[in-house]
Formats: sequence, C-alpha cells, structure tokens
Amino acid sequence: MKKQTKAIHFDYQQPDPYGALSMPVYNALAYEFDNSAVMADSFCGRNDLPDYSRVTNPTVTYFERKVREITGARDVIAFNSGMAAITAVLMGVCRSGSEIVTSRHLFGNTYLLMVKTLGRLGVKTTFLDLLDTEAVEMAVSRENVSCLFLEIMTNPQMEIADIRKLADAAHRHGVPVIADTTMIPFTEFNAGGLGVDIEIVSSTKYISGGGTSLGGLVIDYGGVDGFDTLMRRELLLNLGSYMTPQVAYMMNLGLENLNARYRLQSANAMAVASRLAEDKRIRVCYPGLADNPFHQICRDSFGGSYGAMLTFELPDEQSCYRFMDSLKLVKRATNLFDNRSLAIHPASTIFGPLTAEERKAMDVSDCLIRLSVGLEDPDDVVEDIFAAIDVALA
Repeated sequence: MKKQTKAIHFDYQQPDPYGALSMPVYNALAYEFDNSAVMADSFCGRNDLPDYSRVTNPTVTYFERKVREITGARDVIAFNSGMAAITAVLMGVCRSGSEIVTSRHLFGNTYLLMVKTLGRLGVKTTFLDLLDTEAVEMAVSRENVSCLFLEIMTNPQMEIADIRKLADAAHRHGVPVIADTTMIPFTEFNAGGLGVDIEIVSSTKYISGGGTSLGGLVIDYGGVDGFDTLMRRELLLNLGSYMTPQVAYMMNLGLENLNARYRLQSANAMAVASRLAEDKRIRVCYPGLADNPFHQICRDSFGGSYGAMLTFELPDEQSCYRFMDSLKLVKRATNLFDNRSLAIHPASTIFGPLTAEERKAMDVSDCLIRLSVGLEDPDDVVEDIFAAIDVALA
C-alpha cells in the first residue's frame, strides 16, 4: 500500500469489539493481566501489552505503529511535544563531557536547550555552518562528539543543507545523525534514505490537523544500537513525557487527512510566495521559487516538496510591527501549519529571550516576518498581506 493508504487503513493491535472505524481513545491508566507471569513480562518489556499509560497506551501505540509502517523505521516513540522529543533524544545520546555538533541556525528553544539546560549538565555544543561540509567533517572527527544535529529546513532562516553529504561525513566517524524534519512531512520523503539515524518531528504542526494538539515523535531508523530500548525502558519511563491517548486520537485523525491538507497548503504557499515575489519592496524567501538558492537541493531531497512556510523582510522592526498590527485575515500567532494562515515576528517573540548578539549570530533579523500559509483561498491571504504591507511602508 502507498503511504496515504497506510495512513487510513492500518490494523489495530487487537480487534475492536464494536468494529469502530477510528481507533478508540483508551482513557485508562492501568490494565489487568491474566496472571503474574504475564504482568512481570509486560513491566520488563518482554511483551508488548500495556502496563501503565505513562509508558504504554493502546491508542498511542496504534499511532506509533502507523507512523512506523509509513516511514519504515525500526521504532517510533510518541511524546507530548516536539521539545520533549528533542530533549529525550539528546539526553539519550549525550553524556557529561560529550559534544553536539550543529548549525548556528536553530529554532530558539532548541538552541536554549543545548546551551543552557544541557550545558549545565556538562554537554558542549559546537555551532557551525552546515553548508561547509569540510568543516563539519573536521568537527565530527573529534573524540567526544555524540551526534550531528540539524533541522532539514531551518526556522526561520530557511537554510537547507545537503543531508546526504552531512550524513556521509558523520558516519565516516561513527557519529549518528539526528534531524528535526518538522518542516516537511515524513510522508513526502524518506529521512532514513538520506542517512538520518534518528528523526524528530513536532507532530503539533502538520500532523495534528490544524493546531488541535501538542505532540512529538522520535523515529528511530536503527543507526544507533540499543537506542529504541533506551528510549522506551529508561527515558520515556523516567522523564514522564509520553503522549496522552486523547492527543494520539487526534493525531491519528490528522494523519489520515494529512496528504489532502498538505497538497493544498503547500500549493497555497507557492501561490502566495509567487505573488509576493512580484513586489520589489520586499524580499521573499521560499524554496519553491526557482531563484531561491536552496531550490534544487530542496527539490532533490524532498521529492519536489517545499513546505508551507515562507518569510519576507521589511525595512526595519517598526515596519514589521506596523505590518503585524494591520493584518485582518492572517492571524498574529505562533505555531506552524495551522489551517489558518499565521504571521509572527520571530526576533521579538520566539527569539526574544536571546540577546541581540545571539540573534545576530543566528541570522535572526529584526526585519523578518514569518508566514505559515493555511488552507484559505490564497487570493484572500495575498490581499490581506499586501494591504498590511502598504500600511507598514506608508
């Protein structure tokens, strides 16, 4: 079956007694066992029966297995947010004295996790230009490097590195590759085929189906020995950040219609970007545009899929504020890939807690607007944006 068919037609672990077409929400904490031996096997991971919903739940397990079937991964573990998934993965591969090699272009909270939280635990982070493959290979050759971490499309810089080249460089030195692939749905490309060992997805975004719920996924392709066991039997158990059954139910529904939503959303983004690019007063960045410097690598890596986010620059911070305050249809809100189009000024919000020097080093401009294009008619979105730009530049 094709990926879209698998997203809809995937068998439950056990038949539902009522023949429900949607996997029910098992809103239960504890489960009864036939005998003590079966109970012991469940708690020690020798069978796959649920024991306690902080660690396993039938609704969540169904979602995990469906994603595993679609991606071809060895295992999939669901968390209660994308940041929880990133935290668990980095705690799984790092130790005191180890080093993370990554891009200076990172999502704000990921940067703060590495520099502050993991830094306090004795983990060093080295920030590089991931477009410089030689510099990356030199860095990952060091003795205590625990992983190469990257975002497949950086947010909001929209840089796209050559994942295959970076993975080959890391693997030559036995270093696993961890990739946050949130910006392009995993239904569109094969992260494992590009050399990614561990894929992290904020399922809050495309999968949830219009900003309905928070969630994160760790997709393990088997490149790190024993990683799946470590995640389930230690980190998931000890951190207590498992996805809830109610969220898993919504994620299941979102995954079923993801293909239809993404087709329209990405087409809308292309239409909006193309129209905005005609206005010489602003500079638009969207990898689907033929003149974008990352157009070809994006096309090659992600099967001609360019996502539903774009950015553009205005003259200064005050014009950005005037633009934001003049929007009527597009919502002033964070999040990505909601059914509604959303706009945000990243420098003063997502990256607001950082110093001006840190933002400059990360190429987060005070002049940048990030736009997540939704499912509305693109003509209406463009009309609203142009009207707000007129006010901002008046």
